[in-house]
Amino acid sequence: MHQSLTERWNRISLRSKITGVTVLMLTLGLLVSGIGTMAMLRQYVIQQVDAQLQADAQTTSVAYTANALGQNTGTVVPSDYFVALYDENGELRYHSWTDVPARELPQITMPLDLQSVNALNGQTMRLQDASHDTEFLAVAVPLVTNVHGTYGTLVMAVSLKQSENTVGTYLTIFLGFGLGVVLLGGLITRLLVTSTFAPLREVERTAAAIADGDFSQRLGGATPNTEVGRLNRSLNTMLSRIDRLFKERARTIDQMRRFVGDASHELRTPLVSVRGYAELYRMGALQTPEEVAQAMERIEKEAIRMGGLVEDLLELARLDETKPLALTPVDLLPLARDAALDAMASAPGRTITVVTAAPDTDEEPVVPLAPAIDLAHSTGEVPTSALVTVPERAGEAVAVPHTNTVSFAGATLARLRTRRPRKSDALAILPEPVPTAAPTAAIPAVVMAEENKIRQVITNLMGNALRFSPADSPIELEIAVDRRNQRASVAVIDHGEGIPPQIRDKIFQRFWRADTSRARETGGSGLGLAIVASIVASHNGTVQVVETPGGGATFRVWFPLAGSPNAPQRLAITPAP
Repeated sequence: MHQSLTERWNRISLRSKITGVTVLMLTLGLLVSGIGTMAMLRQYVIQQVDAQLQADAQTTSVAYTANALGQNTGTVVPSDYFVALYDENGELRYHSWTDVPARELPQITMPLDLQSVNALNGQTMRLQDASHDTEFLAVAVPLVTNVHGTYGTLVMAVSLKQSENTVGTYLTIFLGFGLGVVLLGGLITRLLVTSTFAPLREVERTAAAIADGDFSQRLGGATPNTEVGRLNRSLNTMLSRIDRLFKERARTIDQMRRFVGDASHELRTPLVSVRGYAELYRMGALQTPEEVAQAMERIEKEAIRMGGLVEDLLELARLDETKPLALTPVDLLPLARDAALDAMASAPGRTITVVTAAPDTDEEPVVPLAPAIDLAHSTGEVPTSALVTVPERAGEAVAVPHTNTVSFAGATLARLRTRRPRKSDALAILPEPVPTAAPTAAIPAVVMAEENKIRQVITNLMGNALRFSPADSPIELEIAVDRRNQRASVAVIDHGEGIPPQIRDKIFQRFWRADTSRARETGGSGLGLAIVASIVASHNGTVQVVETPGGGATFRVWFPLAGSPNAPQRLAITPAP
């Protein structure tokens, strides 16, 4: 039974519940106030009748006594009073209302002798007629009945029917107004609840649309400072996040599918080549040693390419795991110098320069010190004729001696590499530079990072610059510090074809290439810049691509300076107990 009532109650709509409860509470309140008011009003009316009856009884008693003593006062008793005279023994001698039937007269059953009347002490009594339809309020007072001083009893009674009619009239009026108030309250409550819940109906419709897959729906129309308005604002925020998450999920799934397809294609291409050359060898199609050597060279190159691709895929997988970084203070300048040396070793014909800049200040640029270079096979001689341009101010450049930069001519480096080592020149260190002007103190480009990751970023960017720029064009590595925003940057500047603005946001996607054929010729896997973006993001940094003045592409990576609020923090390791 209880469960059935609960189920029925739960099936009722919220609007009906609120309207019904409001009407019920209003009805109960009106009933309680009406009953209480009626009881107090009836008591008050009876008290008024009682007081008036006792006053009139005293007046009438005095008048009858005066008449009995021969003093005619001319007092007239109102007709709505029933008056009865009893002798000292309680026998009825006279009563009014002689024309009223005996069954409608008040029935006096109590003893009215003088002793009993004196015991009442003027208190009122409740009497009824013979049919018990009418109630009377009566009082008995003693009086002198004749000139001899004989006492009797005067009984005066008044019907309470008029008082009951007054209370009944009040009750009728109250019930009428109460019913009107209940109906009006129910109607107003229904309208108010309906208008208040209108936004909730909109929420219901929006939720149904979202359940059907339309995540672009949003809620509106409610006043922001109301409960429904705050609910709508919270739901809109939640829907925006859900919509964004679903879009990101769809984009991630699409990227994953494209990634798997591209990875399969990239791995299949070298495997097809290896298999083809192997089948040619097995079938005896390679007759001469030159053909066999050429086939083996191609197999080796394809294997190297496939191994590099697998290494890049593993690196991306490790980055996706978001493992904690081994953060240490890292100076970007030595890393740039090392990358320049490595690039010059692999491309002796290139001029690669490391420079510093301060784009956010008007200070003179700080020319970096030349690093110690391991020249185990060199003669210790350093060419002094090569010059490099270092930006002095925006739009200006000055020439400084080569000892302040890392710049080697390809022929010189080739000559140094072909020299046979001697015991006396196991290590040659460049002499300390002599600055042409007093340098301005600069903030060191020290960031909180994992050194190997930063080296990989610079190496990947340098690899791109070497592959996609002419072999005789220079490459600059620029280190800059943004004092205002507390960040440092390393930029790789080439002077090649450049990157169109419309594809600059896409080049950091995995396996994305603007020219597939060119990428295959240059040996790129399409993952280098994706690795750069992942590493930079894990260090709370940013990477941007801009056009190099005069043509080319500039990849600039920003990292927060060590100690800045945005710098990545080391994880606090709590020792095991």
